[in-house]
Amino acid sequence: MGSFAIGEREFLLDGEPFRIISGALHYFRVHPDQWADRIRKARQMGLNTIETYVAWNAHAPADGDFDLTGGLDLGRFLDLVAAEGLYAIVRPGPYICAEWANGGLPAWLFRDGAVGIRRDEPRFMAAVTRYYEQLAPVVVARQVDRGGPIILVQVENEYGAYGADKSYLRKLTELTRRIGVTVPLTTVDQPLDDMLDRGSLPGLHKTASFGSRAAERLAALRRHQPTGPLMCSEFWNGWFDSWGGVHHVTPADQCARELGELLECGASVNIYMFHGGTNFGFTNGANDKGTYRPIATSYDYDAPLDEAGDPTAKYWAYREVIGRYAPLSDDVPAAAAPAPAFGVRLGKVLPLWDVLDRLGKGSEHDEPPTMDAAGQSAGLALYRTEIDLAGPGVLHIAEVRDRAQVFLDRQALGTLEREHKDRSLALPAGARGVLELLVEDQGRVDYGPRLGEPKGLIGPVTVNGEPLRRWEIRPLDLVTIPGITEAFAARPPEEVTVLAGPAFAEAEFDLPAPGDLFLDTSAWGKGVVWINGFCLGRYWSRGPQQTLHVPGPVLRPSGNRLVVLELQASGTTQVDFVPAPRLGPLEE
Repeated sequence: MGSFAIGEREFLLDGEPFRIISGALHYFRVHPDQWADRIRKARQMGLNTIETYVAWNAHAPADGDFDLTGGLDLGRFLDLVAAEGLYAIVRPGPYICAEWANGGLPAWLFRDGAVGIRRDEPRFMAAVTRYYEQLAPVVVARQVDRGGPIILVQVENEYGAYGADKSYLRKLTELTRRIGVTVPLTTVDQPLDDMLDRGSLPGLHKTASFGSRAAERLAALRRHQPTGPLMCSEFWNGWFDSWGGVHHVTPADQCARELGELLECGASVNIYMFHGGTNFGFTNGANDKGTYRPIATSYDYDAPLDEAGDPTAKYWAYREVIGRYAPLSDDVPAAAAPAPAFGVRLGKVLPLWDVLDRLGKGSEHDEPPTMDAAGQSAGLALYRTEIDLAGPGVLHIAEVRDRAQVFLDRQALGTLEREHKDRSLALPAGARGVLELLVEDQGRVDYGPRLGEPKGLIGPVTVNGEPLRRWEIRPLDLVTIPGITEAFAARPPEEVTVLAGPAFAEAEFDLPAPGDLFLDTSAWGKGVVWINGFCLGRYWSRGPQQTLHVPGPVLRPSGNRLVVLELQASGTTQVDFVPAPRLGPLEE
């Protein structure tokens, strides 16, 4: 058993001064069979600690559920950290931001419209209490004073940028202690006076988040906390990418210089990110500061360890800097070999319209409900009604969240995009028949006042000013794509010459050599890819990323099945795997 404490100027591990040199690694963004590899490479870079958020919504996709299996087995992840001789910092939120859907808050929290998030509101605190109690058996037993790796637990996350409810922070602190957490508790905020004032309480150790000008920012932190160790618990060494933008990079020599300045000040550090990983499935967040921008599938973050787990120039630059202040191991990661490059062709196509019954059941409503009201927390839903126009028509929707493809009798009429603030679409004169809107939740806002907003069609929906009535909504299960494999199996092989969406297509391939793959999506439009039932996430010709990372553990030597849902159209039926990731044009 050990001990960890806040000293007069330093952290104390078993009574001795200890500088935390940590890196962020989110277990929920990495395939579980690759956790050990990433953790080992953290030690090899010179880190002594791993930090992770806990994504509440991943563990609790439905009220009453709490999943700690497979890629959500936080206990196994922490045990692997300990096995590598490293310590751990756990940040359970309940809000985490992290460019993750809803900032980690479950969508079901918001369905009654009355829950007051991130404040001392009874329904929210009751839900948080259940969450912490479900998490407690994993975290409490793995604290350093019980022989485990956990040395710090964070309360909330950058709360000073959001609110100022001290009662909420006190109750969250009391709850954290009540479930059995005994290690020191921390908060994190940007080192600005107002944020540091709002974001913490006496008894919680303040840390800061920044990526440059370490001496200046640590001095601001010291003004608010005269004693105790200085720590930057989010040392930003890169940035995330959004669809339609560029791939953000920060030069390795600049990052190494900034890290050196921070360590020269005697501070502890958590590098955000050490390894970013991937927003698999439909887990990416979004930002909305006047314009909605969904975050890309890759969470490479220009981190020292790239999306595929390979060391970058930044890795080696950081290792050299860390070596001036802490001992380094003799072993280093092996150089990465190029991934296998090969191609196959799509062999079968299934129009989405042909398999709707396999993907979910519809429900009828007088007015179009939100996707949330229909029980859909991520992905796509199909809205359907009928129209009968005598002349020209204009479809108008108060707000689309986030993208709606519009069809009349299965013929495409156009697309309405939230990012472009589209709300209206011309209909053919005399239009008559079934009007369908395929609506995509492109990612839930993860930061700011729009947390928890519902998705889908936000009414009213009108044609020529008259409300449309009698709607059906069908949430589509695109997590497990039930029945799609069977539907393909029942279909004879065919020569696929075009891929006009919305449609599923399938290819089968053997693996030339073990390891990860990079799927080239540059010639495709917009959609989602699964391999052997594992959802790699979204692609979009808008970029910046042009490949999807395929973790080696989801592959098998032969008979791999790739399924793509193309929503728009593809200029090719070729499926290519390339030797390295292509994350798009760089930030200038």
